[in-house]
Amino acid sequence: MTATVLQVGAGVVVLAIVCIAALVVSIMLLRAEGSAKLGVIPVFLLALTIILVLVFFPRSPETPPPFKEQEITDTLFIGRYVLLAVASVAFVVALFMLLPMHFLEPVYAKDLRSQ
Repeated sequence: MTATVLQVGAGVVVLAIVCIAALVVSIMLLRAEGSAKLGVIPVFLLALTIILVLVFFPRSPETPPPFKEQEITDTLFIGRYVLLAVASVAFVVALFMLLPMHFLEPVYAKDLRSQ
C-alpha cells in the first residue's frame, strides 16, 4: 500500500496544506492597509488553480495495479512448536502423576456374608 499520513493519502495532505497556507496568507493580507488587501484575489486564484490541477491530474492511476500473489510466511513457526512441546511435556507429566493415584487407590474388602 502507498504511504499514508494519519490514515489518508499524501494527496489529501497536500491539498490540506495548500488550503491552510492560502487561508493564512489571505488573513494576513486582509489585515494589511490600503491596496494590499486586494492581494487576496491572486492568492485565492493561485490556490484554486493548484487544487484543481492536483485533483484533475492525479499522479497515480485510479485503478490499482493488478493483484500480485503474496507469499504467506509463518513468522511464529518456532514459537508455535516451542509452545506445542511445552504443552506436550505438561500433558505427559500430568498423566504420569495421575497414574500412581489411580493404581494406589485403596480397595476396601467386602463382607463375605451379607444379610
